[in-house]
Amino acid sequence: MATKALFNTVVNWFIKQRIDQIQNFMSHPVETQNGILFSQLFHAEDTEYGKKYGFNSISSYQDFKNKVPIVTYEDFEPYVERARQGHKDVSWPGYIKHFAKSSGTTNAKSKFIPISAESLEYCHMKAGKDMVSIYANNHPENQLFTNKNLRLGGSSELYADFNTKFGDLSAILIDNLPFWVEITTTPSKKVSLMGEWESKLKAIVSEVKNEDVGSILGVPSWMMVLLQRVLKETDVKSVSELWPNLEVFFHGGISFKPYREQYKPIIGKDINYYEIYNASEGFFGIQDRSNSDEMLLMLDYGIFYEFIPMDQFHHSNPKVVSLENVEVGKNYAMVITTNGGLWRYLIGDTVVFTSIDPFRIKITGRTKHYINAFGEELMITNVESALAKACQETNSSVKDFTGAPIFMKENESGAHEWIFEFSEEPENLEYFTDIFDRHLKTINSDYEAKRYNNITLKKPVVHIAKPNLFYCWLESKGKLGGQNKVPRLSNDREYIDPLLELNKA
Repeated sequence: MATKALFNTVVNWFIKQRIDQIQNFMSHPVETQNGILFSQLFHAEDTEYGKKYGFNSISSYQDFKNKVPIVTYEDFEPYVERARQGHKDVSWPGYIKHFAKSSGTTNAKSKFIPISAESLEYCHMKAGKDMVSIYANNHPENQLFTNKNLRLGGSSELYADFNTKFGDLSAILIDNLPFWVEITTTPSKKVSLMGEWESKLKAIVSEVKNEDVGSILGVPSWMMVLLQRVLKETDVKSVSELWPNLEVFFHGGISFKPYREQYKPIIGKDINYYEIYNASEGFFGIQDRSNSDEMLLMLDYGIFYEFIPMDQFHHSNPKVVSLENVEVGKNYAMVITTNGGLWRYLIGDTVVFTSIDPFRIKITGRTKHYINAFGEELMITNVESALAKACQETNSSVKDFTGAPIFMKENESGAHEWIFEFSEEPENLEYFTDIFDRHLKTINSDYEAKRYNNITLKKPVVHIAKPNLFYCWLESKGKLGGQNKVPRLSNDREYIDPLLELNKA
């Protein structure tokens, strides 16, 4: 008991210190961000990238914008490959020992994101501590430190290549966690680092069903697969029967909105849900208030943020703004400069600011994952809101989905085509489609205009997916677990056509 009391005293002291630091950057956001930018420039001025773009001569943010280009992964890949081959001082000082193999969508081409010692310690690891600190500060009655945290990563093997290691970010984090974290988490490191998904899932269930779990952490879709497997193996009606002290689910990777109602019977009681915004490139946001779907933009993780208004995104010379010039309610593509050696890197996510005092955000989608084949500019947030209404009004529930355009042919109008995998099917699919279409018109005026009299867009074409369609397709691609997923919106038919074929088989 004395050891436990001492541990709680130390933890509470740490939480107070960190909350004070978070409140400091909330009060001084621009100063915090400027300090990070010029610290990064000074730190990397003698690297290949720093010398090429004259980091030592940059004395203002305007200089930085003028001298350093915005890049995609394809632009930056030659520098990543040099670092992977063991070259020193490429875009960040010293050697990069770890690379996160990022394949969150089903594209065959993988990205290798550099994870420096600084980004590992002061971004990813720091964020993990902050996630717990913020929650504990909001819930002083919490019991997080007396129960186990269940973590669910992806396929977590690490591979050696050249003089470096690569694998899922979750594998790199688990491989570098301090011992005290291992003591408080489940499943074990050995099981967490298993590669083959089905064997790993079986081993996880075997371990976690006997633990006293107080919190769970993972991607909503894959965590649901695990929890359903736990229910099946233990023959209980809800996981709260097995884990009566379960109090919070930390979730990220995909939107939680389509899953929220489905989790209620699985959990079996009211718990807290806290959203996080992380990626291989960095950890960006943490929900800092209960019962909110906004996340606090974390400003002291060694990441400098810039934003491109989406109405400027496809311009040859788009407007780019720093944090001090963003506007509430405007959709932005996010650009990051990190302590992993990424410089003005276009991550591919879009966000909207819900507040600028402090800076809070919501994820609105991906720069490539939308439908705009006819000028309708349909974003994922539009679809999720309309889908939630359609499910509510038809007592149905959607497990997974994807959508793409049907392009115009001669005098025939186009349409949007959807595959919905239901956990609870609507009695009348036609009625469900009408409601979905009606709410899309209400939410998105561009969509409504294109649907006028069916001139440009006809009524959506909706297919019901057979059970586990998305799971089976991801399995066929070797992409089960973690943040792997089928993009829910696509401006072409790269994903929907093979899914439709598999649905017919």
